[in-house]
Amino acid sequence: MADPTVASREAHRQTTESTIQQITSFLEEVLGRKLVAKLAGVQDPKAVARWAAGERSPRPAAEERLRTAYQVFRLLLAEESKYTIRAWFIGLNPQLNDESPLLAIQEGRFQEVMVAAKAYVSGG
Repeated sequence: MADPTVASREAHRQTTESTIQQITSFLEEVLGRKLVAKLAGVQDPKAVARWAAGERSPRPAAEERLRTAYQVFRLLLAEESKYTIRAWFIGLNPQLNDESPLLAIQEGRFQEVMVAAKAYVSGG
């Protein structure tokens, strides 16, 4: 089992050092364009493709959601496969009152999602 503190620091470093284009491309690959659009709070999934291609930048609120999702994804990669993490993002989570982490991020409940991710990495 990964040390959640070390994994959390590394996920934060990777998120800080990555461009929004890199983050969006990664999330689009592992979650799919429609889920990334939902997570970012945009109606048009084509916006995600434009962000990933570097043609446009997301608005600050959308970028914050994308960076949070990326950081959580990177943290969970210390323990799980991309496929399991995708399921974690869209499934009901008991630590989030049986809401999905994706919905919680969309609503701006970043700290709650990070706590749930750390608990998952810790085996809780």
